[in-house]
Amino acid sequence: MIVIAENNQTTITEFILLGFGNLHGLQILLFSIFLVIYMITLSGNILILIAVSVNRSLHTPMYFFLGNFSFLEIWYTTSIAPKMLRTFLTMHESISFSGCIAQFYFFGSMAVIECYLLAMMSYDRYLAICNPLRYTAIMNIKVCLQMAVGSWISGFLTPIATLVLTFRLPFCASNEIDHFFCDLSPIVKLSCGDPHVAEITTFTLASLVTMVPFLLTLSSYANILSTILRIPSAKGKQKAFSTCSSHLIVVTFFYGTLGSVYAAPSAKQSPVLNKLFSLLYTVITPMVNPIIYSLRNKEVKEALRKLLCRKHYWLCMSTAREQEKTLKETSREVTVEP
Repeated sequence: MIVIAENNQTTITEFILLGFGNLHGLQILLFSIFLVIYMITLSGNILILIAVSVNRSLHTPMYFFLGNFSFLEIWYTTSIAPKMLRTFLTMHESISFSGCIAQFYFFGSMAVIECYLLAMMSYDRYLAICNPLRYTAIMNIKVCLQMAVGSWISGFLTPIATLVLTFRLPFCASNEIDHFFCDLSPIVKLSCGDPHVAEITTFTLASLVTMVPFLLTLSSYANILSTILRIPSAKGKQKAFSTCSSHLIVVTFFYGTLGSVYAAPSAKQSPVLNKLFSLLYTVITPMVNPIIYSLRNKEVKEALRKLLCRKHYWLCMSTAREQEKTLKETSREVTVEP
């Protein structure tokens, strides 16, 4: 039973996620598309995680943070995607009150940890490019572990105040959440109490955990850009920029999509636009991130190639033969030329 009446009050025992129920006739198609996206996200991040773990050449601070980031992305999207996929099939997916709390908490924690990890990764690139002589001394294994553990612990502690203040509000008007997951704005709209304290607390905490890492990231890249511009050779500039370009693209995607949802006041947000932008940072961005890191990073591509060669030896032998054939043909053409 969804709502139980006791002493002229109502207690909500579960919520209904409306998802994209108004897209009649497209549910199966959308379910198939987002299922594929989810599988690509999982497989891409798992491959990067395995490649970083087994390849000794990638046991460096940059790839240590990348491994943490890929591990995070797996749980970040998993906290949302399975329930979202069910909303495409059922149109009105129920989620228990405790289940909604758990989803709200874990997704919020993962988002905070991602902000911290992106800042740590930008700081790592800043040291590598702007202070290379002291890089290995500063970014040792102990410091890397402290930074990573600090990011995870801070991320899990930050949403607790918001969680308590939000779910202690009385919910007596409706139990239908006009979203595909338990997000703050649609949950607060269901409350018949005063959410002012919860909203102010959330805004303050969100500002701290997003703006501080964002400003650190911005400062790191300002210094990186300044250093790159001072490099005399074009090849040197390109090599220096290539070490941080993947991370810069990921940072832009993450903060761009996140800001599009949470920068505007909740009262002025369109539910449809809120869902669309939420899809970007909860589903699309986690899929794109491993693709960006693998396609724009030679070391990651080589590690993934070696990893796949262990599983599909015949494929690598075929590729090697093709490369050898191409080299022989090229050498013949060079020999024939006068």
